Amino acid sequence: MTIDRRRLLGSAAALAGAVALPSAAWARRNEEDARLDALLTRQFEEALDDAPEDATNLGLDVGERAGQRGRLGNRSSEFFAAERDEAAARLAEVRRINVEALSPDGRLNYDVALFQQEIADGYRRFQWHTPDGWKQTPYGVSQIGGAYSDIPDFLDSTHPINDAADVDAFLARTAAFATALDQDTERTHANAAMGAIAPDFILTKARDQLKALRGVPGAQQPMVLSLARRSRDKGLADRSAEAAALFDGPVVAALDRQIAEMERLLPLSSHQAGVKRVPDGEAYYAWNLRNFTTTDYTPQQIHDIGREQVAELQSRLDGLLKSQALTQGTVPQRLKGLREDPRFRFADTDAGREELLAYVNAEMAAIRARLPEVFPRIPRGDFEVRRVPVAIESGAPGGYAQGGSLDGSRPGIYYINLRDTAEWPRWTLKTLTYHEAAPGHLFQGQLAREAGELPLYRRVGGFSSYAEGWALYSERLAAELGVYQYDPFGEIGYLESFLFRACRLVVDTGLHHHDWSREQAIRYFEDNIGDPNTAEVERYCVTPGQACSYKIGETFMGHLRNDLRARPDFDIKRFHAAMIDGGNIPLTVLERRVRAVMG
Repeated sequence: MTIDRRRLLGSAAALAGAVALPSAAWARRNEEDARLDALLTRQFEEALDDAPEDATNLGLDVGERAGQRGRLGNRSSEFFAAERDEAAARLAEVRRINVEALSPDGRLNYDVALFQQEIADGYRRFQWHTPDGWKQTPYGVSQIGGAYSDIPDFLDSTHPINDAADVDAFLARTAAFATALDQDTERTHANAAMGAIAPDFILTKARDQLKALRGVPGAQQPMVLSLARRSRDKGLADRSAEAAALFDGPVVAALDRQIAEMERLLPLSSHQAGVKRVPDGEAYYAWNLRNFTTTDYTPQQIHDIGREQVAELQSRLDGLLKSQALTQGTVPQRLKGLREDPRFRFADTDAGREELLAYVNAEMAAIRARLPEVFPRIPRGDFEVRRVPVAIESGAPGGYAQGGSLDGSRPGIYYINLRDTAEWPRWTLKTLTYHEAAPGHLFQGQLAREAGELPLYRRVGGFSSYAEGWALYSERLAAELGVYQYDPFGEIGYLESFLFRACRLVVDTGLHHHDWSREQAIRYFEDNIGDPNTAEVERYCVTPGQACSYKIGETFMGHLRNDLRARPDFDIKRFHAAMIDGGNIPLTVLERRVRAVMG
C-alpha cells in the first residue's frame, strides 16, 4: 500500500481539531486564552498532585510540593476508576472553551488538550485499562510493567539524596513500595475477573523477574546500595540498613503475594498473544492505535504500509551488503551473519560492557558536536549513558531514555540493555545513540523542557507518534550529516534500524488484528530481518499499538519536511526549531504549527 501523504497528514484532523490557521483577528482576543491557560494549568496541577514520582522526575517536588518527595502514586483499582470518571469531567471543561475566541497559540494549546482529553475519555469503555506512561496496557503487571520494575530504578536514579530530609523521604518511599506492589496485585486480580489476563508467557516472565528481585537480599539491592553511596558522598548518616530491613520485610512479603498471583493466573491464562484475548479487544486495539499514532489509520492499512516499507528497505540493504562483498543468502540471512561476525562484537564480560559504554559515550559526544550545524540552539542539560538495571534487563527494551529535570540539575539518562552484548554489534550502536540520546529523545525532550515560552503543561508529557517519530527522524538526520561517509557498516545499521521499525508495523498489527501467535510474530522477524526479537514481540503483546508510532511518525515528518524543502527560502535550522519548540504534540497539530512558523 503506497503511503498517501494527504491521508496521513489529514487523518488526524478529526482527532486534533481543525487544521486551518486561525484568522489574524483571533490574536487580539486573549481573554479566552487566559481562561484556557488557567483551566489547563489547574488540570495539570491536579494531575501532578496524584503523581509524586512525576513531580520528582521534573524537579517540582519542592516548596509546597516538598511532601510529595516521600510518596508514591496510588495504583489501586479504586484510584484508576476515579481517574476514568475525572477524564470525562476534564474533557467537558475543555469543550466549554470558546474556540473561535482563541489566538493562534491558544488554539494550539486547545487542540493538544482536546486530543489528550478525548483519548483519555475514550478509555473509560475499557474498565481494565492501565494507563502506565507509554505502556498503555490491559495488564496490571507484566514483564515490562508494574511497581516491581519501575520503583527500584526510580529510587536509584531519580529520587535525590541531598540532605537528611531526602533520606527520610527515600525510606518512606521504600516502605510505600510494598503498598504499590499490593495495589498492582489487587488490580491485576480485579482485571483478571473482567477477563483481562496476560498471556501465559508474559505471566511466566513477570513471575521469574519478580522472583529474581525477591532473591537479592535488601543489603545488596541496587537502590539500597545507591542510598548508601549517595549518603556517603553528601556526608550524611548511612541509613541503608533501615532501607534493607524495609525491603527484606514488607517489600519481600508483598513480592511473595504478587508472585502467588502470577502463579494463580497461569492456569487461567492461554498462549493467545494478541489483544483479542480480552473483552472488546478489537475496539481497544483501534483506540490504542489512534492514541499512539494520532491518525485514524486502520490496522490493515498500517499492516500494508509496513509490508511495503519492508520490501523497499530490504532492496536498499541488498545493495549496501553487496558493496561489502556480502552476497550469499537472503538479506535477512546476511544481516544475521553480520550480527554474528566477531569483528563487531564486544566481549560478553564486565570489561566488554565497559568498552561498549565507552564507545556509545564517544559517539554521543561526536554527534552533539555536529548538531549546531542543523539546530539553532542546543540543550543546556547534560546526558548520561547507563546500563539497564540487571534485575529487570531480561524483559526490558533494548534501549530507552529518561528525561532530565526541568532545571537541568539531573541529566537525561540513556539506558542500554546489556543482558547480552551480542545483541549490540558495533555497527548498530551509532543509530541507537542518535535515536535515544542526540538528536533524538533526550535532545528533543530537553530542548522542549527548556522552551520557557511554553506553559509547563506543554513542556512535559506528549505523544508517542511525535516522540518516537522524531527519534527515528533523528536517525535519518544523522545519516544526512554524513556520519556514515566512511562507515558503510554503520550505514547498514541505520537502514536495518528502519527495517526493524517497518517490521514492527507488520508484527504489531499481525498480533492484534490478525491474531498471530507469539511464534508467528517471532518467525516474521526472523524471516525478514534475521533476528527473532523475542523480547520485542513480547513487549508488543503487552502494549498494543505502541510499536506502530515510530514509523508512522517518522514518515509523517519526512513528508512534511519534503513539502517545505521545495521552497527556495527553506532553512533546516528554522524547520527544526518549528518542529521542537512547540513541544510534543499530535501530528496534525504539529503540521499546522510548522507551516505557520515557516510562513
